[in-house]
Amino acid sequence: MATSKVARYILLPARGLQAHSAPEGMNFLLSLQPKIGGLAAAAPAFAVGGKKTPRMRVLDSIHENGAKLVEALPEDIPALRSAAPGIRIIPEVFYFPQVLPHPSIKGKVKLSAAGFAAAKIQITVVLRGSSAPVKGATVVAFTDFDQGLGAQAVTNAQGRVQLALGAASKRLDRLYVFPVSGCWPFLRKNVTITTGSQVRMEPITFPFVDCVRHFYDTPALHVGTGVTVGVVDSGVGPHPDLLVAGGLNTVTGENPTAFGSNGPDGHGTHVAGIMAARGGAPTGMTGVAPGATLRSYRVFGKNAETASNFSIAKAIDAAVADGCDLINMSLGGGPQDPLTSEAISDARAAGVVVLAANGNDGREPVSFPAAFDLCLAVSAMGRKGTFPPRTATQDAVARPTGKDKSNFVAAFSNIGEDTDLTGPGVGVISTVPGGYTVMDGTSMACPAATGAAARHLSNNPQILNMARNQARSNAIIELITQSVSPLGFGPLFEGKGLLNA
Repeated sequence: MATSKVARYILLPARGLQAHSAPEGMNFLLSLQPKIGGLAAAAPAFAVGGKKTPRMRVLDSIHENGAKLVEALPEDIPALRSAAPGIRIIPEVFYFPQVLPHPSIKGKVKLSAAGFAAAKIQITVVLRGSSAPVKGATVVAFTDFDQGLGAQAVTNAQGRVQLALGAASKRLDRLYVFPVSGCWPFLRKNVTITTGSQVRMEPITFPFVDCVRHFYDTPALHVGTGVTVGVVDSGVGPHPDLLVAGGLNTVTGENPTAFGSNGPDGHGTHVAGIMAARGGAPTGMTGVAPGATLRSYRVFGKNAETASNFSIAKAIDAAVADGCDLINMSLGGGPQDPLTSEAISDARAAGVVVLAANGNDGREPVSFPAAFDLCLAVSAMGRKGTFPPRTATQDAVARPTGKDKSNFVAAFSNIGEDTDLTGPGVGVISTVPGGYTVMDGTSMACPAATGAAARHLSNNPQILNMARNQARSNAIIELITQSVSPLGFGPLFEGKGLLNA
């Protein structure tokens, strides 16, 4: 019995995320207990049976009578289905943050054997205005952008980087520089670089009217008060502009209280800042609904790039139990699965509305979970003039434009009939641990829409204070969909339109 063959599965009751009635809950547990053997002696299991019984061990559980994450041998699954016919067995699947990935090199430039040292070009990356070095920035030099050929490296403490480009001077299709924080990403097309070339990065300064601030201004700090938003993401903070009321780390095997950022990229912190940052110029930024209460539900493991559907479902369940009114999910891209669907359905039945990012596959159909009928799916749009020239953000400019020709649907945004709303998601400044950075993606558009929804819900206490049931979530959806303005992109691109300020 090779340990490497063990796979993870999720057990679900016949209906819903958990068996709500006593008989159903009893049946869910009892159907397992006499029939399932232990996979390993040290692992918790429902019971230990004979040698021929299906074997598994329980790793995590959402409720005693609810969904369970288990390990089992694939060859035991048919016997498990037979032994417990009232239980659904589904695979564990994974989802991704919906931030636009940086372009990267797919193939290196061929270097001649002679003169290898001369084949490297050293350039320096500095901050415009101060000439301070920009360290830790990823420099990507494409000699052939379509084929993905070129070189890339990360700047050192002096802002210097050496690029193996096969010559002392090189004409590039594109030169990108992606900083960790503090300045805008850089892009120049059809540029020649030589040793000693200098790249000057545009610093992030406050106040600055990016696309989010263009449509949602800079509100007073009380805007959004009374509304609690759950951020199901990679963790939030710490950051001086953010107040996090609490949360949960739902990653199996990790500390449940570790709901801060899971790593240096700060995706969840960026998402939270768009919604509810409470800083102010000249040293900080303000989100769309700074008065809203933030709760962080970390579903990405430490430095992990994917999140399990089990962690996501557990986070949604916890957010509902903690009294969240809105849940933001800037993630997706995995297969449709019944566990996530059940969790979202349960949230809607409990008066909570989930908003999810459309995905960044460039006009592909809306990804799951945004495509699920009980989610509000958010596409990304942008506006010319809300980002400096020579920034990588210009890659997102595309048709269609709206009634105002400065507005456009982001080139990366997924679209389709599942789209409910659009939101500003191009060149968005927000918080990350240790500072501020610019990101693009439906990951950014979604929290902008969630923040705007929090504004409207805060101004409608008769809905906010309704009993937490399906009627409440229906009323929230109706409020949101009646508070939008079409921008002229068409329903496949923007759904009903952009939520009003």
